[in-house]
Amino acid sequence: MSGLGKLGGRAWLVTAAALLVLLMVNAVLQPNFLEPSVIQSNLTTFLPLVLVAIGQTYVILGGDIDLSVGAIVALVNVVTVTVIAALGGEGTAVIVGLLVGMGVGAGSGLVNGLIIAGLRFQPIVTTFATSIVFSGLALWVLPQAGMPVPEPYWRTYAGTILGVPTVYVIYLLAFLLAAFLAARPFMIRLKAVGGLRTAAFQTGLDLGRLRVSAFALSGLYAAFASLCLTGETASGDPLMGQTLAMSAISAVVLGGTALAGGVGGALGSVLGAWVVGMIGSVIFFAGLPFEYQTLVQGLIILAALAGGVLVTRR
Repeated sequence: MSGLGKLGGRAWLVTAAALLVLLMVNAVLQPNFLEPSVIQSNLTTFLPLVLVAIGQTYVILGGDIDLSVGAIVALVNVVTVTVIAALGGEGTAVIVGLLVGMGVGAGSGLVNGLIIAGLRFQPIVTTFATSIVFSGLALWVLPQAGMPVPEPYWRTYAGTILGVPTVYVIYLLAFLLAAFLAARPFMIRLKAVGGLRTAAFQTGLDLGRLRVSAFALSGLYAAFASLCLTGETASGDPLMGQTLAMSAISAVVLGGTALAGGVGGALGSVLGAWVVGMIGSVIFFAGLPFEYQTLVQGLIILAALAGGVLVTRR
């Protein structure tokens, strides 16, 4: 069952069908929906959620959950912009800031994993607590939003790399990393940890190392998402990414990954993230009153989740 496209059950087929329906509805509501510039704009908007969902997939596959990814996104954002500003804001400063941001994200995930796997704390309680800690650190680093990033940063993110839109390059790199991990024994072992933890322990698998690695990957992908949001907003914001954790979990489950662990894959989570994003787009262009948008979005996600569960059971 290894491989990026080998997902558990057939729940991801419901997600793919839902995405197709949403694409057709959006094409009707938004006449220029299929124009390249609009497609790129939508993919740019969905990219942070896609990245966080991929990272969350590894944690959930291992039978855990990470509620702190939104806070990690905010912490990485403020650390990155602060480091860039402290080093002068040009050239090398941007590169150092990006590297430090990625280190903070992976390190935050590592802290989660060490506490949960090492001290045997409950994942949902632990990551809820660390999300408060990370949020507090973000506010300590940058008490107020608004610190700008250098123009080359956001221009590069909005522009191209070797003639290819930067957003597409990031998607490609994210997919390549997910495909590489899917082809490694790591994925099979992680699914064993999530699906049959006792049996996996009895076979000699290092459960702690695998779970810590999954949390570190989640933090790293959250850092990637944060760097994208930083390029999109061109500023620091200690309250960034507050809704990403729950949206990412919804995307992962929509993509066919079981919350109990052991079943699923990254490709399904990408589809789920696109579905979550397209639902918001359809609701917006349908002109629904603002006070009903969240309600309708939640009902559609619940319907899609129910469809996936029914298909899996059958």
